Amino acid sequence: MSDSVIARVWRLPAGRIGLVIAAAVLATAAVALVWTPFDPQRTDVEIRWQLPSWPHLLGTDATGRDILSLLMAGARTTVVVAVGAGIIATVLGLVLAALGALTPRLVRESVAVVVDVLIAFPVLLIAMMITAVWGGSVWVVIVAVGIGFGVNIARVTRPELRRVLLSDVVLAGRAAGLTPAQNLWRHLLPNVLPVFIVQLSWGMAVAVLAEAGLSYLGFGAPVTDASWGLLLSQLQQYISVYPLSVVWPGLAISLTVLGLNLLGDALREATDPLLRASGGSARRARTHVPGVVA
Repeated sequence: MSDSVIARVWRLPAGRIGLVIAAAVLATAAVALVWTPFDPQRTDVEIRWQLPSWPHLLGTDATGRDILSLLMAGARTTVVVAVGAGIIATVLGLVLAALGALTPRLVRESVAVVVDVLIAFPVLLIAMMITAVWGGSVWVVIVAVGIGFGVNIARVTRPELRRVLLSDVVLAGRAAGLTPAQNLWRHLLPNVLPVFIVQLSWGMAVAVLAEAGLSYLGFGAPVTDASWGLLLSQLQQYISVYPLSVVWPGLAISLTVLGLNLLGDALREATDPLLRASGGSARRARTHVPGVVA
């Protein structure tokens, strides 16, 4: 991504908020790789249920673990899930979209049927089925969410590719002797980039929610790993004892999802020539391509 795109994103209020939140989560995950205030899994029943104070800035849980350290370690899991699911969704989505838009009619229609069948399965159901075979882990969540939203990206991107494929700029490229691969790289992908970015950022945001939800239900990260969803599940059992403790993992999940969604909207406006040229008026007239909620 070029500096000019980042600068355009920063000029947007939603972009600034999204960038700050995303940068904060990434920085927290990076710092947690080498340092946390305490060992996240260290227990000490003598200090359990401490209120926020020094040195436990967010307090402790039922076993005396430092909640801030658990949240910092959980940020690593969140980043791994979001990035891993995003990579799988990108590869799978672009491959299926290209097969469904740029191939002969029989192949296109077959891919469309496959996409419609796969998209009927909710992401959480896919994750639970994979978990039943291979057991619960963060990688199960990454694969399940990547497949689920890769199919979603393919369904949304495929008609956009077909629309651009029939445009004058692509026809001119063919007349100039560009190969299909060159046309795809120079004209097709740049024109569907805004739609793709929104879908990808939304998919990464839902990946964070999916990981938290699956870990909360016991299908995600094992108890030996730090996860915001797992922490939320453990703390909610004691909500009547220490209600403030439940706020921290819930707030972390909510802010991360909000930041990714705002960043996706800002990236779309920064990369879409129509929205930039209209000064925002087209944003009100032109809605996002709807995603398919799994």
